[in-house]
Amino acid sequence: MEMKKRISLELRNRNPAEVAELVVDNCRSSDGEVEGLTDDYTGLEILSMVNVGLSSLSKLPSLPKLRKLEVSDNTISGGLDALAEKCPSLTYLNLSGNKIKDLSTIEPLQNLKNLKSLDLYSCEVSALDDYREGVFELLPQLTYLDGFDEEDNEVPDSEAENDEDDEAGPPGDDDDEDDDEDEEGSEGDEVGLSYLMKEGIQDEEDDGDYVEEDEEDEEEEEDGDERSGVLQRHGDDQAVKVHRETHKVIKQSADTYEVTPFN
Repeated sequence: MEMKKRISLELRNRNPAEVAELVVDNCRSSDGEVEGLTDDYTGLEILSMVNVGLSSLSKLPSLPKLRKLEVSDNTISGGLDALAEKCPSLTYLNLSGNKIKDLSTIEPLQNLKNLKSLDLYSCEVSALDDYREGVFELLPQLTYLDGFDEEDNEVPDSEAENDEDDEAGPPGDDDDEDDDEDEEGSEGDEVGLSYLMKEGIQDEEDDGDYVEEDEEDEEEEEDGDERSGVLQRHGDDQAVKVHRETHKVIKQSADTYEVTPFN
């Protein structure tokens, strides 16, 4: 898709002055220059034109509020002079994967007084001896080169998160999604509470059943003990009766026989 048409589609019937972020990655520039972007985008803060066939930025319109420019994976080899004049607020510039061969090509970036972060990895210039020292010396306002400062400390997570927030899209869309998630969460909480209450009631009912069953078991045990007692007493009476009858028989037998003394 041509860059001009892609920009028109991304506009979505909005006023160009109201657009804060514009992403037209992987479309195509017909002549290697910026097309379809005009001075009307006065509120633009983030612009991404990755892999669109750019060879120069000389036709970039005036974008006074632009803070972040992504133009990696193109064939840019010069034309950086216009950036200081047209994008004075630029703080982040990604030129990685372009045809930048020496430090003199990026010398015009000295005029970008607010530039804090520059990416040049996968450019021929990054293979030069003392590349990092040379860039930091040429651009003293720079804090990060290819994601690291002059002392080889990586960009803090807080700044990386800010960049991700910038790329996240219009704030309104996130708010709507958050509202939907909150509503779903509330419904889930209500369902969960209802379920727990129901489970609690069921547990109480089950506990009641267990109490009743325990009482029944205790009653059965008591009845069993009573029956066992009766049987035990009956057995004892029978034993006593048998013992008495046996003793009586023995006594009668003794009375019947006469004892004959020995001579």
